Amino acid sequence: MGQDFRAALHVTSVVGLILAAAMFVPALVNFGDGHDSWPDFAMAALLTGLSWGMIAAATHGATAPFTPRFGIVLVNMLWWVLPVSVIGPLVLGPAQLSIPAAIFETASGFTTTGSTVITGLDGLDHGTLVWRSLLQWFGGTGILSLGLIVLPFLNVGGLQLFRLESSDRSEKVLPRAAAIIRAIVVIYVGLTAACALGYRVTGMSPFDAINHAMTTLSTGGFSTHDASMGYFTNTATLWVGSFFMALAGLPFTLFVALLLSRKNVRLDPQVIWFFAIIAATTLILLLFRSGDAVLSPRSLAEDVFNVISVITTTGFAANDYTTWGPLAGPLFFLLTFFGGCAGSTAGGLKIYRLIVLWKMVRGALKELIHPHGVFPMRYGTERIDPLIFNAALVMSVSFAGFLGLTTLVLGAQGNDFVTALSGALTALANVGPGLGEVIGPASTFKGLPSSSLLVLAAAMIVGRLEIMVVLALFMRQLWR
Repeated sequence: MGQDFRAALHVTSVVGLILAAAMFVPALVNFGDGHDSWPDFAMAALLTGLSWGMIAAATHGATAPFTPRFGIVLVNMLWWVLPVSVIGPLVLGPAQLSIPAAIFETASGFTTTGSTVITGLDGLDHGTLVWRSLLQWFGGTGILSLGLIVLPFLNVGGLQLFRLESSDRSEKVLPRAAAIIRAIVVIYVGLTAACALGYRVTGMSPFDAINHAMTTLSTGGFSTHDASMGYFTNTATLWVGSFFMALAGLPFTLFVALLLSRKNVRLDPQVIWFFAIIAATTLILLLFRSGDAVLSPRSLAEDVFNVISVITTTGFAANDYTTWGPLAGPLFFLLTFFGGCAGSTAGGLKIYRLIVLWKMVRGALKELIHPHGVFPMRYGTERIDPLIFNAALVMSVSFAGFLGLTTLVLGAQGNDFVTALSGALTALANVGPGLGEVIGPASTFKGLPSSSLLVLAAAMIVGRLEIMVVLALFMRQLWR
C-alpha cells in the first residue's frame, strides 16, 4: 500500500506543478492590465510550486502498477488534495476569499460544478476571472480522463459498459491511455477554440469569448458577469452556447473513436435520449411558460439554452427560469438529476443510468407477467452482463442516499429545506445554481455559512468521483 501511496503522491505533485505554473497566466493578465495585484498571483504560484516541487523530489522514482487499488488511491488524492492546494490566488488575490470560501470555489471549478461565492464579477480583475475559467478548463480534461479511462477500468457504477478498446487489461492501460489522452487534448482544445470563435463572431469581446469557451466545453458555467449569459443581448450568442454545451454533453468516446480509428461508430442510445429529453423539456416550457414571458425568438433561445445548461450540468443562466411560472422550478429540479452522457464533461446521474433503470423496471414487469420467462437486458443492440446493470443501480441508490445525508447535514446547519435540498442536489450532480432565494439561479452561495460551503465542496467531489470510488476508501480490504 505504501508503494501505491507514494506513486499516487508523485503523480499528484506533477499535476500540482502544472497548476502552479498555470497561476502565472492570471499574473501576466493582470500585469498586462496594469493591475497592481499581479505579484499576489506570482507569489501564490511560487509558494504552490515550491511545495509540490519538494513533494515531487521526495517521491521521485516511485512507481506502481495500474491496479484497481492504485487507481482508487490516485483518483481520490488528485481530486481531494489539488483543490485545497491551489486556493492561493483566491485567498491572496483581489477576491480576498476566506479559506472555506476559496476551497468551495476551487472545488466548484475543478469539478466543473459552477457554483460560486463571488459577487461583483463585472468589476473583478481579469486575472481572477481567468483563473476561475482555467480551473474549470483543466477540470474538464481531468473529468474526461476519469470517465473514459480510470472509472471504466475500476468497474465503477456500470461505466465498464463504455470501456474503450484494450483499456480492460492492466498491462495495456497506460500505453492505451496515453493515446486516448492525446486524442482528448486535441479534441478538447479544438472545440474550445471553435467555441471561442463562435462567441467572438456573435459580439463577445475576445476576453469574454475565451473565458466562456473554456467554461462551456468543460460544462462548468463560470462567467465573467454576474448576469451570466443573460448579460449578452445577441440571441445568436445563446445558440452558440447551446450548440457547444450539447457537444460537451455527448460521450467523448464518439469523438475519440473517430479521431483514433476513423471507423463507423454506432450511435449510442444515450445520445438519442439526450436530445429527446432536451426537445421534450423545451416544448413543455414553451407550452406552459407564464408571467411576463411571451413567445419570441429570444424566449425560444433562452428555453433551449437553459435546458441544455441544466441537463449538461453547465450552470449558465440566460434568465431566471424560476420566474417562468409554477412548472419551471420543478421541471428544472427534475432535469438536474439527469446529467449528460457517460464519457462527457457533464455531471449528474448520466442518461445511460436512467436507461438502465427503465430497462430493469420493464424487465421486472415482464417477469411479473411471465414468471418463468427469460428476458436478457440489452443496451442498444448488445446484450449486457447483469453485473453492469447492478453496478448502475448501486450507483443510483448511493446517489439518493448521499443526497439525503447531505440535505440533512445542511439542514442541521440552519439552512432552509429548499436551500438544503437543492444545494445538496446541485453539488452532487455538479450543476451549479440551486433553487430558492438564497442559492437560486439569480443568486450565489455567498450567503451560506462556512461550514455549509465545506460540506458542499465535499459533496461536489463525491459526486464527481461517482461516489463509489470515495466509499472504497473506507473499506478495510483496500488498506490490507
